[in-house]
Order: sequence, then C-alpha cells, then structure tokens
Amino acid sequence: MTFPSFTPGAADALLFDLGHVVLNVDFEKAIVCWAGHAGCEPAAIVSRFVRDEAYQHHETGTISDEAYFDSLRASLGISITHEQFLEGWNAIFAGEMPDIASLLARAARRLPLYAFSNTNRPHVEYFSKEYADLLSHFRELFLSSTMGLRKPDAEAYDHVVKAIGVPAQRIVFFDDLAENVRGARARGLTAVHVTSSADIANALSALGI
Repeated sequence: MTFPSFTPGAADALLFDLGHVVLNVDFEKAIVCWAGHAGCEPAAIVSRFVRDEAYQHHETGTISDEAYFDSLRASLGISITHEQFLEGWNAIFAGEMPDIASLLARAARRLPLYAFSNTNRPHVEYFSKEYADLLSHFRELFLSSTMGLRKPDAEAYDHVVKAIGVPAQRIVFFDDLAENVRGARARGLTAVHVTSSADIANALSALGI
C-alpha cells in the first residue's frame, strides 16, 4: 500500500493498533499449548482454526468467553479444560514489537496517543497487566470488546474519531492489516500500513516528531 505523504505538524493525534504494531503476537504458541494439553500434534488442529462469525461476535462482546471457547474447542476437536484453553489463548503475546517502547515515548512527548484494537475480554485482561508500562503511553484504549464495534466497519472508526475529538484527517492511524488501513482511509483518517516498526519511525520523522 502507498505510504502517506506527511509534513511536520500535520497530525493532532496518533492512533495505534496493538497486535503486530505495539505487541508481538504469535498464534502458533496457542496451537502448541492446546496440542500439548490435548495430546495431539499441532498440525492436527491448526487447519481447523478459522476467524468465523463466532470469533467476530466474541471480539464485540456479544457472546460470552465460555460460549466462544466451547464452540472453538468443538471445532478444533480437542477436549481440554477451560483453564488449559485460556492458557493457550493468552500465550499468543510474545513481547513488545522492536523499538516500539522508545517510539511511543518519543511520540507521546509531542502528541496524544490512542490505541484501537479488535480484541476480546480475556486478552484485554491479560495484556493490560502484562504490558501496563508500555500501554501507559496511551491516553485511551478503544477496544472492540468494550465498544461493541470492530475494524474495518465504518461505525468503529467514526466512534473513535468522535471520542478523540479532532478531525479525522488530523489523526494518523497505524495498523498492520491492509483491510483496516483501507477502512480507516475511507473514513477520512490518514493511515499507515505497518510492516515493521521502521514504518512508524519513518512516519514520526516525516511528521517532525
């Protein structure tokens, strides 16, 4: 995707996705954990995992954790306890993205920072504790499971822009998924497709930060 053309002072707020932008996420860790508890090979269940309608409902908080986990255990064909499943579910978090702590600290000295993530209640509970220092750079976290809205739906972007309180075009949004970048641009935000932390660093430099 094309990289936006920035000039110094062109932003009033910065908005960041979390997974693969701020936090490193490795879903293979969940598969390995579940397979270990179930006594099977990871390959036996990896192909069965899909981000289906139930997954999206879980991210918007419209079904309970227990109901989603029960349905996912059934579709994966594994018989493990809720606690074992939750262990794998939260095992996906693999630390901070490279250089992101210093980039956020640098940016926060100049502009307000916000986060906007499609996520779910168990993950929020986990990362809010494990990465509290890193997430403290954000003035507010806009989370799909709390808002009842998720990217790339137009209503989700509109909700976040209204809450931030500055014109959409003055918000620079960083996301690793092309569909979310396109969705943001369609609602007037200036969006950067993040393939590495270097994309964030380059955008900050172009903005004079």
